Amino acid sequence: MLSAPEAILVEPATGDVVYQRRAGARRPMASTTKLMTALLLIEHRRLTDRITAVPYDGLPAESIAGLHAGERLTVADMLRALLLASANDAAAAIAVNVGGSERRFVRMMNARARSAGLRNTHYANPIGLDSAANYSTATDLVKLALLLRRNAFARDVMDSPRAVLRSGDHRRVLENRNTLVAEVPWMNGVKTGHTQRAGYILVGSASRGGVPLVSAVLGTPSEGARNADTLALMRYGFAQYARPAPLVAGRTVTTLAVDGRSARARIVAQRTLRVVIRRGERLRTRLVGVPKQLTGPLPAGTRVGAADVIRRGRVVASTPLVTATAIAQASFWHRNPWAGPTLGLLALCAMGAALAGTLRAGGWRRAGRRGQRSETA
Repeated sequence: MLSAPEAILVEPATGDVVYQRRAGARRPMASTTKLMTALLLIEHRRLTDRITAVPYDGLPAESIAGLHAGERLTVADMLRALLLASANDAAAAIAVNVGGSERRFVRMMNARARSAGLRNTHYANPIGLDSAANYSTATDLVKLALLLRRNAFARDVMDSPRAVLRSGDHRRVLENRNTLVAEVPWMNGVKTGHTQRAGYILVGSASRGGVPLVSAVLGTPSEGARNADTLALMRYGFAQYARPAPLVAGRTVTTLAVDGRSARARIVAQRTLRVVIRRGERLRTRLVGVPKQLTGPLPAGTRVGAADVIRRGRVVASTPLVTATAIAQASFWHRNPWAGPTLGLLALCAMGAALAGTLRAGGWRRAGRRGQRSETA
């Protein structure tokens, strides 16, 4: 039983909503706001660019990286501070650098939310401070997390238990506030959040056996409840899905006739394809562009078409099909199947002609001998 009043679990490979509870209800989102701050930074700056820290006077309870106004950090380090330590001072610096001012940056955040289809999300600040105009839903937070996770660097950061910032005035070591990343091998993100109004929030991501899952739990009463709810959702999801291999590299998919020979050529998958399915679901394979017959010579690994994997009526994966072994050039007899019967017939004709000639010659000799005896008498 979940403690979260709003929650969702999504399997991204299929797009399935595996579980939801009031997933479309608007709630304060706390520091999960920074997912959009990070997305805009990635989309507008390079990782090697530098960002100047701005003055930030946060409350004692706020999470910060301890940035000093005027020091310059790389975008990569700002992202580490933002996503791991949930640093408010990093969010403030990013907003000014990318937007020119916090107000303009917030406008960018809301425009990006609209373009991403986050219809129940609105931003009032780049940090996640409580405001009636700063809200989202479990559904929208998962959509945003999936957008951010398209970036390889962001994925790597969110999957790190800690990070070392080497740019700026001095070296800093930051811990990931999402403690599940360090505690559970298959957890790999995404972002925590907490304020008095929002409660404890975790947008989580995990992968086990090749099955990816993304979840969101909002408004939980404690960090422990937040983590327990997230793990319960993930374990439930993993029990529902599998990732079989309908096509395996080197395994025979079909056989083809070769130049009229009796032996057939083995045709194999070039790559192994694994596809996520709900347990009990069936996959279908389809051959594309495969000829009815092959003609040698062909080296091993010659492409002779492709195989598609179809899930729920849609092609979700494809691999080339290739010859398993080399195919030699056909012999004269295989290339000219008419030659055998024709030559046989010619041979028979020749033999018949020779025999007829022999018989005729024998008849003439006998006739000649009879004539000679008659003349002598």
